[in-house]
Amino acid sequence: MSESTEQLEVWCAGEDWCPVTSTATLIGKKWHTVILHRLLANGPLGFNALKKEVGGISSKVLSDSLEDLEAKQLVERSIISEKPVRVEYSLTEHGKSLEPVIQEMAKWGQEHLTAAVDKESSIA
Repeated sequence: MSESTEQLEVWCAGEDWCPVTSTATLIGKKWHTVILHRLLANGPLGFNALKKEVGGISSKVLSDSLEDLEAKQLVERSIISEKPVRVEYSLTEHGKSLEPVIQEMAKWGQEHLTAAVDKESSIA
């Protein structure tokens, strides 16, 4: 982490597992890692472009997820133009610093997961 990036404050009892559970809480919602992954892969994106990149997400869920990621200081929203209003979403330094975590999650998934025959047989 660069010296100019402040650490994120989380409540924790100081146990050795705390950094793991706190990080999982920050990125663990269903669409959060997908959004982070797409922003890492593509750089800043407008709302509709991000929705297309994520695929299968409703506008409301994407909007709520982006608000949550912004509140957690992982994503930032910039107004690109006033009329018409156009916004762009990008990763903060904290969001960018999650790249090795997201990459390792992808690597683990490629090594340990396979497509289920049908939805009922899926464990996730």
